[in-house]
Amino acid sequence: MSKKNRKLDTTDSSEPLSNNPFTGLDLGPLPVAKQDSSSRSPSSSASSKPKSRGRLDVIRQRSGGGGGWSTVVTGFKGISQEEKNDIKKRIQKRCGVGGAIKSGNIEIQGDKREEVKAVLEAAGFKVVFAGG
Repeated sequence: MSKKNRKLDTTDSSEPLSNNPFTGLDLGPLPVAKQDSSSRSPSSSASSKPKSRGRLDVIRQRSGGGGGWSTVVTGFKGISQEEKNDIKKRIQKRCGVGGAIKSGNIEIQGDKREEVKAVLEAAGFKVVFAGG
C-alpha cells in the first residue's frame, strides 16, 4: 500500500491555509512597557566585570578504598568555613552527588570537574584544572 499525497496546494491564495482563533478576540488597550531612561551601553557592562575572588585548583584523583574517582577543590584563601560549606552544598546539588570538606579542601564524589568549574566561576573564582 502506498501513502496518499497529503500536500496542500498553496498556489491558490483565495483560501487561507488555516483559521486564526484569535481574530475575534477584543484585546482592548494593552499596557505599554516603560522605557528605562538610564539605559546601559554595552561597553559599560563589559567593563564592570566581576572581580576574581582568587584561583582555585580542581583536581581529579582516585579516591581511597574502592578506587573510584573524586574531584577535589583546593586553594581556598580567605574563605570562611561557612562559605566553603555553602559552596560545597551548591556543588553537590548541581552534580547530584555527595561530598565533604576535608583538610580545608572540598571533595566531591565522581569526576565532576566541568560542573564544579561552572559553580565556582558563578561564585566569582578563577578555576584551573590541575593534576590528572
